[in-house]
Amino acid sequence: MTDQTEEEFLKKYDPTKYRTPDGYTADIAVFTIAKDNSFINEEQTTSRVLKLLLIKRGDNDSEGNPNIEGNKWALPGGFIDPGETAYEAAIRELEEETKVTNIHVQHFNVYDKEGRDPRGWIISNAHYAIVQEKLLESRKGSDDAKEVALFSIQDVFKLDLAFDHNQIIKDALAFITRDMLETTVAKNFLPQEFILSDLRDVLLAVAPASVLGTKSSFFRKAPTLPFIELVTNKDGEPKMTVPTKESKRPTRLYRFVDYQSVHTIYR
Repeated sequence: MTDQTEEEFLKKYDPTKYRTPDGYTADIAVFTIAKDNSFINEEQTTSRVLKLLLIKRGDNDSEGNPNIEGNKWALPGGFIDPGETAYEAAIRELEEETKVTNIHVQHFNVYDKEGRDPRGWIISNAHYAIVQEKLLESRKGSDDAKEVALFSIQDVFKLDLAFDHNQIIKDALAFITRDMLETTVAKNFLPQEFILSDLRDVLLAVAPASVLGTKSSFFRKAPTLPFIELVTNKDGEPKMTVPTKESKRPTRLYRFVDYQSVHTIYR
């Protein structure tokens, strides 16, 4: 044991004794739910499909150098700038890639296995984001991207994906499925005021119908959930939708309310 102070120790500390990463990145799995009549679930009740935004990497990067894993599809993301956290970098990269802000972004895992990137030991901090489809209409890629496109989950895994993004996407899908069923994150796919059938359709885009139960049981239980409330007008009467060609009958509107859920295996 020595008598040196912490300040004295830090002056002598040699970080070169330890191996450090060759790079630190943030990747973002950007999910949206879109209407697609070519996909209908087993109950034939919804054509809403969970889709993922991917970037096709160009042949060259923004500086004209050969792009690593060029011509492959990849998650949007990039290197973390000095002074940034991984979460801040994910927010920045997402805005640069999609031009959208103030959306739900959630960290879910770190990928640090050596060999995952040909450039060296590159560590990725992975996040998922939820974006309403209309916000992605003007999507565009960064300077080193050839294309930006939305793919159904079924089609994603048919693509030639860069790096270890196949595994990252599988993990992101597992996390968003869990969060959709165990939290109120589904509200990010919906307008502030919604009808219960739209909520069920959004959930069915991620989870099998067997998890939600029958339509009648869902519509019976949903209004009693502590994080959903009926929207009323100034007279306290239920606010209703305006009839359309598709929905000729007025339907009650609901909204999410703040709620902190606590899950335990002991209850």
